[in-house]
Amino acid sequence: MMEYALAIATSLTMLAGAFFALAGAIGVVRLPDLYSRMHAASKAGPVGSGLLLLSAGLYSGELAIFARAAAGVVFLLLTAPVAAHLLAKAAHDTAHRLWEFSVRDDMDGR
Repeated sequence: MMEYALAIATSLTMLAGAFFALAGAIGVVRLPDLYSRMHAASKAGPVGSGLLLLSAGLYSGELAIFARAAAGVVFLLLTAPVAAHLLAKAAHDTAHRLWEFSVRDDMDGR
């Protein structure tokens, strides 16, 4: 019974991770400008990768491997937003244009 529950949990986390990774990839391809693409990549990417890491940790069945996978998830969730912020700030500082239908630029300073 326990093996069946573990297989179900592994399958669900793997499917959820694949869904988030796919959503992030579609967002990177379909969104109109650098800033919104970066938003899709920095939100859905780490969640999808994190869930896939957790599913691998669950599948292993060993606590040490699951702990490493959980540490990887924490690392992804802490570093991805910081990296996206720094990339967006660098793009804004080099005058990378917003999408033409953007409502406002919060970093404009006006």
